[in-house]
Amino acid sequence: MEDDRARFVELFQRHYGAVMRYAARRVGQDRASDVVNEAFLVAWRRLADVPAPDPLPWLYATTRHVIGNEIRGRSRQARLVARIGDGDELVVADHADMVVDQVRVRRALAELSEQDQEALRLAAWEGLDAGAAATVMGCSRAAYKVRLYRARRRLAAALTPVNSRNAADAALTPLANEG
Repeated sequence: MEDDRARFVELFQRHYGAVMRYAARRVGQDRASDVVNEAFLVAWRRLADVPAPDPLPWLYATTRHVIGNEIRGRSRQARLVARIGDGDELVVADHADMVVDQVRVRRALAELSEQDQEALRLAAWEGLDAGAAATVMGCSRAAYKVRLYRARRRLAAALTPVNSRNAADAALTPLANEG
Protein backbone atom coordinates (compact mmCIF):
# COMPACT_ATOMS: atom_id res chain seq x y z
CA MET A 1 0.00 0.00 0.00
CA GLU A 2 2.82 2.41 0.84
CA ASP A 3 4.50 1.63 -2.51
CA ASP A 4 1.24 2.42 -4.32
CA ARG A 5 0.90 5.67 -2.42
CA ALA A 6 4.47 6.70 -3.24
CA ARG A 7 3.97 5.77 -6.91
CA PHE A 8 0.76 7.78 -7.09
CA VAL A 9 2.31 10.83 -5.40
CA GLU A 10 5.19 10.74 -7.88
CA LEU A 11 2.75 10.28 -10.79
CA PHE A 12 0.64 13.20 -9.58
CA GLN A 13 3.57 15.56 -8.97
CA ARG A 14 5.22 14.71 -12.27
CA HIS A 15 2.19 14.93 -14.58
CA TYR A 16 -0.42 17.14 -12.91
CA GLY A 17 0.66 20.27 -14.81
CA ALA A 18 0.58 18.61 -18.22
CA VAL A 19 -2.80 17.01 -17.58
CA MET A 20 -4.16 20.33 -16.28
CA ARG A 21 -3.05 22.14 -19.45
CA TYR A 22 -4.56 19.36 -21.58
CA ALA A 23 -7.90 19.68 -19.79
CA ALA A 24 -7.91 23.49 -19.70
CA ARG A 25 -7.52 23.69 -23.47
CA ARG A 26 -10.57 21.50 -23.89
CA VAL A 27 -13.00 22.59 -21.17
CA GLY A 28 -11.62 25.93 -19.98
CA GLN A 29 -9.67 26.82 -16.88
CA ASP A 30 -12.75 26.94 -14.65
CA ARG A 31 -13.72 23.29 -15.29
CA ALA A 32 -10.22 21.87 -15.77
CA SER A 33 -9.42 21.30 -12.11
CA ASP A 34 -12.56 19.20 -11.59
CA VAL A 35 -11.80 17.15 -14.71
CA VAL A 36 -8.17 16.62 -13.68
CA ASN A 37 -9.15 15.66 -10.13
CA GLU A 38 -11.54 13.07 -11.55
CA ALA A 39 -8.85 11.74 -13.91
CA PHE A 40 -6.36 11.33 -11.08
CA LEU A 41 -9.03 9.65 -8.96
CA VAL A 42 -9.43 7.12 -11.76
CA ALA A 43 -5.63 6.76 -11.85
CA TRP A 44 -5.56 6.05 -8.12
CA ARG A 45 -8.34 3.48 -8.40
CA ARG A 46 -6.71 1.82 -11.40
CA LEU A 47 -3.06 2.36 -10.47
CA ALA A 48 -2.17 -1.17 -11.58
CA ASP A 49 -3.39 -0.28 -15.11
CA VAL A 50 -1.26 2.87 -15.37
CA PRO A 51 1.81 2.03 -17.48
CA ALA A 52 4.93 2.69 -15.44
CA PRO A 53 7.37 3.70 -18.18
CA ASP A 54 5.20 6.37 -19.83
CA PRO A 55 1.96 7.14 -17.96
CA LEU A 56 1.17 10.47 -19.65
CA PRO A 57 -0.70 9.07 -22.69
CA TRP A 58 -2.78 6.92 -20.32
CA LEU A 59 -3.54 9.99 -18.20
CA TYR A 60 -4.49 11.99 -21.31
CA ALA A 61 -6.78 9.19 -22.49
CA THR A 62 -8.41 9.00 -19.07
CA THR A 63 -8.86 12.77 -19.01
CA ARG A 64 -10.35 12.62 -22.49
CA HIS A 65 -12.89 10.04 -21.28
CA VAL A 66 -13.74 12.17 -18.23
CA ILE A 67 -14.30 15.16 -20.53
CA GLY A 68 -16.48 13.03 -22.81
CA ASN A 69 -18.57 11.95 -19.83
CA GLU A 70 -18.92 15.57 -18.74
CA ILE A 71 -19.98 16.68 -22.23
CA ARG A 72 -22.56 13.90 -22.41
CA GLY A 73 -23.81 14.92 -18.96
CA ARG A 74 -24.15 18.54 -20.06
CA SER A 75 -26.07 17.42 -23.13
CA ARG A 76 -28.45 15.39 -20.99
CA GLN A 77 -28.89 18.34 -18.66
CA ALA A 78 -29.58 20.72 -21.57
CA ARG A 79 -32.17 18.31 -23.00
CA LEU A 80 -33.82 18.03 -19.60
CA VAL A 81 -33.93 21.82 -19.21
CA ALA A 82 -35.43 22.13 -22.68
CA ARG A 83 -38.06 19.50 -21.86
CA ILE A 84 -38.96 21.21 -18.62
CA GLY A 85 -39.39 24.44 -20.53
CA ASP A 86 -36.81 26.59 -18.79
CA GLY A 87 -35.50 29.00 -21.42
CA ASP A 88 -32.14 29.61 -19.73
CA GLU A 89 -29.31 28.94 -22.15
CA LEU A 90 -25.84 27.81 -21.27
CA VAL A 91 -23.44 30.73 -21.09
CA VAL A 92 -20.19 30.46 -23.02
CA ALA A 93 -17.17 32.48 -21.92
CA ASP A 94 -16.37 35.50 -24.08
CA HIS A 95 -13.08 35.12 -25.91
CA ALA A 96 -13.14 38.56 -27.52
CA ASP A 97 -9.70 39.44 -26.19
CA MET A 98 -8.02 36.66 -28.15
CA VAL A 99 -5.63 37.51 -30.91
CA VAL A 100 -7.14 37.51 -34.41
CA ASP A 101 -4.97 34.63 -35.55
CA GLN A 102 -6.00 32.50 -32.58
CA VAL A 103 -9.64 33.16 -33.32
CA ARG A 104 -9.14 32.25 -36.97
CA VAL A 105 -7.37 29.00 -36.08
CA ARG A 106 -9.98 28.08 -33.48
CA ARG A 107 -12.78 28.71 -35.99
CA ALA A 108 -11.06 26.57 -38.58
CA LEU A 109 -10.40 23.90 -35.96
CA ALA A 110 -14.06 23.95 -34.91
CA GLU A 111 -15.10 23.19 -38.49
CA LEU A 112 -13.23 19.90 -38.26
CA SER A 113 -14.59 16.71 -36.76
CA GLU A 114 -13.87 15.98 -33.10
CA GLN A 115 -11.51 13.20 -34.18
CA ASP A 116 -9.53 15.59 -36.42
CA GLN A 117 -9.40 18.18 -33.65
CA GLU A 118 -8.10 15.66 -31.12
CA ALA A 119 -5.43 14.33 -33.50
CA LEU A 120 -4.16 17.86 -34.11
CA ARG A 121 -4.27 18.84 -30.44
CA LEU A 122 -2.35 15.79 -29.32
CA ALA A 123 0.42 16.52 -31.80
CA ALA A 124 0.59 20.31 -31.59
CA TRP A 125 -0.55 21.20 -28.09
CA GLU A 126 0.45 18.15 -26.11
CA GLY A 127 3.58 17.38 -28.15
CA LEU A 128 2.94 13.64 -28.18
CA ASP A 129 4.64 11.35 -30.64
CA ALA A 130 2.51 9.12 -32.85
CA GLY A 131 2.70 6.12 -30.53
CA ALA A 132 1.57 8.04 -27.44
CA ALA A 133 -1.15 9.91 -29.36
CA ALA A 134 -2.41 6.62 -30.78
CA THR A 135 -2.71 5.29 -27.23
CA VAL A 136 -4.77 8.34 -26.22
CA MET A 137 -7.07 7.97 -29.22
CA GLY A 138 -7.36 4.22 -28.88
CA CYS A 139 -6.04 3.32 -32.31
CA SER A 140 -2.89 1.98 -33.93
CA ARG A 141 0.14 4.15 -34.59
CA ALA A 142 -0.41 3.90 -38.35
CA ALA A 143 -4.09 4.83 -38.02
CA TYR A 144 -3.16 7.87 -35.92
CA LYS A 145 -0.59 9.00 -38.51
CA VAL A 146 -3.21 8.78 -41.25
CA ARG A 147 -5.73 10.67 -39.09
CA LEU A 148 -3.15 13.37 -38.34
CA TYR A 149 -2.16 13.74 -42.00
CA ARG A 150 -5.78 14.08 -43.10
CA ALA A 151 -6.61 16.42 -40.21
CA ARG A 152 -3.69 18.68 -41.12
CA ARG A 153 -4.85 18.82 -44.74
CA ARG A 154 -8.41 19.67 -43.70
CA LEU A 155 -7.18 22.35 -41.29
CA ALA A 156 -4.97 23.88 -43.97
CA ALA A 157 -7.93 23.96 -46.35
CA ALA A 158 -10.10 25.61 -43.70
CA LEU A 159 -7.41 28.23 -43.05
CA THR A 160 -6.80 29.02 -46.72
CA PRO A 161 -8.31 32.42 -47.51
CA VAL A 162 -10.67 32.74 -50.44
CA ASN A 163 -8.63 32.95 -53.60
CA SER A 164 -8.32 36.64 -54.43
CA ARG A 165 -8.80 35.89 -58.11
CA ASN A 166 -12.14 34.20 -57.44
CA ALA A 167 -13.14 37.18 -55.30
CA ALA A 168 -12.20 39.62 -58.05
CA ASP A 169 -14.10 37.60 -60.64
CA ALA A 170 -17.16 37.58 -58.40
CA ALA A 171 -16.91 41.35 -57.93
CA LEU A 172 -16.64 42.00 -61.70
CA THR A 173 -19.46 39.66 -62.75
CA PRO A 174 -22.28 42.22 -62.11
CA LEU A 175 -20.38 44.82 -64.19
CA ALA A 176 -20.03 42.43 -67.13
CA ASN A 177 -23.77 41.72 -67.08
CA GLU A 178 -24.60 45.48 -67.29
CA GLY A 179 -22.81 46.01 -70.63
